Amino acid sequence: MTTALAIGQPTDRVDGRHKVTGGAHYSADMLPGTTAHAVLVGARVPSGRITGIDTAEALQADGVLAILTHENLPRAAAQPPLIPSLAGMPAPGQTFFPFQDDVVHYAGQPVALVVADTLERAQHAGALLRIAYAETPSVTTLDQAREEAYEPAAIFGGFVPGRNTRGDIEAGLARADLRIDATYTFAANHHNPIEPSATTAAWDGDQLTLYDATQGVAATQLTVAALLGLTPSKVHVISHYVGGSFGCKAMIWAHPALAALAARHLQRPVKLALTREQMFTSVGHREEQEQRITLGADKDGRLTALRHHKLSPTSHFDDWAEPSLGVASQIYACPHYEGVYRLIRAHTMTPTFMRAPGEASGMFALETAMDELAHRLGIDPIDLRLRNYTDMDPNTGNPWSSTGLKECYRRGAERFGWHRRTPEPRSHRDGRWLLGYGMATAGYPVYGPNNPQRARARLYADGTAVVQAATPDFGTGVATVMTQVTADALGLPLERCRFEGGDTTLPTIAAAVGSSGAGMISAAVHTAATNLRNQLVAQAIGDAQSPLHGADPATVTVRDGRMMLRDAPETGEGYADLLHRNLLPDVEATGAWSPSPESAHYGMMTFGAQFAEVAVDPDLGLARVRRMVGAFAPGRVLNAKTARSQLMGGMLWGLGQALLEANAMDPRRGRWVASSLGEYLVPVNADAPEVDIELIEVADKVVNPLGVKGVGEVGQVGAAAAIANAIHHATGRRIRKLPITIEDLL
Repeated sequence: MTTALAIGQPTDRVDGRHKVTGGAHYSADMLPGTTAHAVLVGARVPSGRITGIDTAEALQADGVLAILTHENLPRAAAQPPLIPSLAGMPAPGQTFFPFQDDVVHYAGQPVALVVADTLERAQHAGALLRIAYAETPSVTTLDQAREEAYEPAAIFGGFVPGRNTRGDIEAGLARADLRIDATYTFAANHHNPIEPSATTAAWDGDQLTLYDATQGVAATQLTVAALLGLTPSKVHVISHYVGGSFGCKAMIWAHPALAALAARHLQRPVKLALTREQMFTSVGHREEQEQRITLGADKDGRLTALRHHKLSPTSHFDDWAEPSLGVASQIYACPHYEGVYRLIRAHTMTPTFMRAPGEASGMFALETAMDELAHRLGIDPIDLRLRNYTDMDPNTGNPWSSTGLKECYRRGAERFGWHRRTPEPRSHRDGRWLLGYGMATAGYPVYGPNNPQRARARLYADGTAVVQAATPDFGTGVATVMTQVTADALGLPLERCRFEGGDTTLPTIAAAVGSSGAGMISAAVHTAATNLRNQLVAQAIGDAQSPLHGADPATVTVRDGRMMLRDAPETGEGYADLLHRNLLPDVEATGAWSPSPESAHYGMMTFGAQFAEVAVDPDLGLARVRRMVGAFAPGRVLNAKTARSQLMGGMLWGLGQALLEANAMDPRRGRWVASSLGEYLVPVNADAPEVDIELIEVADKVVNPLGVKGVGEVGQVGAAAAIANAIHHATGRRIRKLPITIEDLL
């Protein structure tokens, strides 16, 4: 065994210096050889056919190398099915690949690819293209096609049933002393990471190398291989640094394969980087949606029934909706439940993951309904939730692998000062400002991968170690955290360990989506490093020249790179001594991890409680979030600093979801109204309040070897509801839409 020293510490990021000094190279920075530059041209209509593409003027422009359209681009070899990237299989963002025919399915759909020797020349030539369309009527909003809504058999790539029930919903509602029946509406949201999506493609004979901005290099490899008809071994994907993702780089969209096709056509490397405007039409979005909740409760506030229906638009080719009804169906004890997804076919691309996929919207609806129930019954909102607390997953009856939720309520309330809250709306003031205090429960599922996750650990004779896994770092600090895991597993000082990732030549890791990364990657890394440590201990025990010769392995511990007897630490030797004596420059071991079959008998979720103080100007309708407090129970915390950063980022995004972020389709033109950061509002530093985070560690022996649940998503889940509930407490107005705008408060 080893003495754990590194895990849990607030270690600074090992890649921080590279990022702030410009030493970190992102996908768009990679310019091998004589790299050409490609620019996508999107359809200007939402529905119809291309009747002509006049390329003459564009082809005559300086520096233009090629113009590719459906008329001259090779057809895709195969279109993989829509499977979430966590499955470790090809993960296309939608089951539609452009340039296959002349049909236009949505505005912004790629219809031409212009390649030139410089980016500016490619952009200029793209503006010279003359594309004619025969436009047909389009449907882009819920209101245009409500009567055509249908109930899919499954959503989310077939992983989530379209309907989920337990008990007898009508009997449960009939038994209720009080009902809450409310409809909640949500504007569409878009991803805006600092780094827009980009791919650089280069061929060497029949071997393709892609530098891609992605959450999963294996997902890119497998998807592009399928689209181009290649074996995966012919596709090498590198992604060392990714400038944020939040879901848009989890699935694999058209641009990596298009960059590869253009590079093969020209026989030279090609870089294809999306513009900020194309990020609104090329990498999915959180769909516009409407959710209706009916809550039934007895006079003591205990839930008797919950009906939760969701309506949203999807594309013409995929039954996709973010799984908004999942945690909302599990978080409280409620014997009777009905959850139903309904979709309409729209002229839009397929929606996709966005931070806290599904739960950010579904829990907003549930938690504002719960706050309304508490207000009408005269029960404190925390007390109401405690009355409906459950130690098991109501959908399966399985116990939670670990919870910590009650402690989250208690510690969050203490840190926030919840006891100072009086229940009556408009009862707190700060001068002209109305003050409100709100809270909400947060929860996010713990997802396990569908295939083994692998890592490799190697120790060198100089006493340093490297651990390798294919996962890229898209801002979560994975390189730092996995260095800590390696140090503890091998019993080495942190500075003697490093992590290498972001390359498909390394052991395979599925895309780190849905807060799964920390758990599954640390499990693989810990397993590999532990296997290496055990291998070295076994070698020492079997070495007649070792002071540990013949010792019981169970009595050997490792600290600071030295193997020793636990009860006689003076007896032992260093890793380096063993390797030098045996003329070994290095030794290595691999490790693989899959969820234990035992996990099927447990419910697994990360829990939290969130609180917000909001000030509202009653005359101007301005809402300002002054404080946010979150208490979370994510199992074991690998790095306190990076975990807090992840949770803070989620909470501030929840502020944006609550008050700022919105996009809408113009039903006349079938196009997004906002298409840049000048029009699509996101929080900035001036919007950020004081954020206080409490990490509550709970032991979990089920989820993975280190008991790690993850924190990437849960920070956003309860934030918007806490803010909306605080606004009700401040003003007495119950707002059932996101975002909440000035007009809603005037």
